[in-house]
Amino acid sequence: MSGLEELVKELPPELYREAEDFIRFLVERRARKTKGELKLDWIGALQDMKDQYTSVELQHEILDWWEEKEDVPP
Repeated sequence: MSGLEELVKELPPELYREAEDFIRFLVERRARKTKGELKLDWIGALQDMKDQYTSVELQHEILDWWEEKEDVPP
């Protein structure tokens, strides 16, 4: 039996469940990170705005658009 298993067996029931929940969380978090490769299908999506905005201006515009969207109730 591994050291971790021995330690977990010594825990009272409420801490055992808490340890089990935490281990499940770690396993799920790892699975989410390794789910797939980054998709770059958005590249060039704002190409038509390159004459209208500099990259910094476009960043500010996008932040404004996000703030406006957050103001709208679902």
